[in-house]
Amino acid sequence: MRIGAHVDRTDPLAEAKARNADVVQFFLTDPQGFKNPEPREDAEAIRDSGLLVFIHAPYLVNVATANNRIRIPSRKLMQAHAEAAATLGAKGLIVHGGHMGKDADLADGFANWRKALQQHKDTGVQILIENTAGGDNACVRRFDDLARLWDAVGDLGVGFCLDTCHAHAGGEDLIGIVDRVKAITGRIDLVHANGSKDGFDSGRDRHDNLFGGGSAGTLDAALVAAVVKAAGAPAVVETPGGADEHSADIAYLRERL
Repeated sequence: MRIGAHVDRTDPLAEAKARNADVVQFFLTDPQGFKNPEPREDAEAIRDSGLLVFIHAPYLVNVATANNRIRIPSRKLMQAHAEAAATLGAKGLIVHGGHMGKDADLADGFANWRKALQQHKDTGVQILIENTAGGDNACVRRFDDLARLWDAVGDLGVGFCLDTCHAHAGGEDLIGIVDRVKAITGRIDLVHANGSKDGFDSGRDRHDNLFGGGSAGTLDAALVAAVVKAAGAPAVVETPGGADEHSADIAYLRERL
């Protein structure tokens, strides 16, 4: 299994080396903005690095929403980031499942996801939908809603990214979670192996480290490692700190696996 970390986008190769990472994930732009990515001078070096590369779409991307002023730019931004990710030889583009307004029907969000994927031009970079931690009207916080989404988009070649912190904070027990997800999606393409600072079903997206063992905030670090092992997929830590803390989290996972 290949394990790595989410790193700063400035020099991802140096950041990966500092963490002894096999996998690297990063943003191409400000994650809180709607800016299109620009060409990178290190694109060839990233492609030739031998690293497994994943790109995370900006947090503001929400292709599910009924708000046209967010949904339409989100579709365009997802396309732009997928095209840019392809120039880096990236394996996947992680996109949050998104959410609907308070009184909106989630079924419309699932339909909007389908429209977005049908309009998406294939770049060779797989779109990986990620489960989210919060929101009462989120598309992929609860796995019964994930099942409804997959009924809408599962035939369109989309993949799935399982975040352990998001699942825990979103009210999904990590025990047996891999079997439950695969029963719905048939796949897990990437694991975000994160502890959680907040309790079960808190709805709060605050990650914690794993390297202390025993306790990853309110999660058992060994349980996070067990999820990675059961998933049989690459894993990325999105945990607090820098190279030292990430290296320790990666080493902890490798030791447990």
